[in-house]
Amino acid sequence: MRKPVYAAYGEAVSDIRDGATVMVGGFGLVGIPEHLILALAESDVKRLTVISNNCGIDDWGLGLLLRRKQIGKIIGSYVGENKEFERQMLSGELEVELVPQGTLAERIRAGGAGIPAFYTPAGVGTPIAEGREVRQFGGRTYLLEHALKADFSLIRGWKADRGGNVVYRKTARNFNPLMAAAGGVTIAEVEQLVEIGELDPDAIHTPGIYVQRLVVGAQQKRIEKRTTRGGTAP
Repeated sequence: MRKPVYAAYGEAVSDIRDGATVMVGGFGLVGIPEHLILALAESDVKRLTVISNNCGIDDWGLGLLLRRKQIGKIIGSYVGENKEFERQMLSGELEVELVPQGTLAERIRAGGAGIPAFYTPAGVGTPIAEGREVRQFGGRTYLLEHALKADFSLIRGWKADRGGNVVYRKTARNFNPLMAAAGGVTIAEVEQLVEIGELDPDAIHTPGIYVQRLVVGAQQKRIEKRTTRGGTAP
């Protein structure tokens, strides 16, 4: 079954409304659906609940939505590269749910697999476990975590065919396959689009059954944090 291919990013996200829950793939700036994020930033949508490993940097990725006050709540794992995130969290403007990174990945995977909740040892004995259900298994304490699902998932692929089958490139795979399965509507931004049958079936990472929309565009591949080494060469 061929999936619709959108000519414009804004059109692909045009039905994301105020208050929607949106999963956004990526790790740092690697594998983020940057053009779909830009399209959201150029829209008037507000009060989004965003589920993502982190929130980009101040001037790129999800940092653009933060700067425009379009995110009401973020469920994520790492916040260390975004000063605006820190400011909004400390001022109470932004609701934040911090989750251990492995737990975040498993909550998303469980949501896509139809598993409502699971137990994990991560977070036991820390503030994360306060007021939460814990149980003993095999003499060890585990914390109950609930699955995560979203109204929309925005993901970034390398190649896709017109059936929505997606291949990711190296570490850009990160959270994208998990989120593709956990979104009610999954929109895949890809660099290359090929015909059905051109992808090696054994190389497909996300089957087309999880993808509802496609949009094609080149990525800017920005550097998240540039570091240099001083001194002179010998």
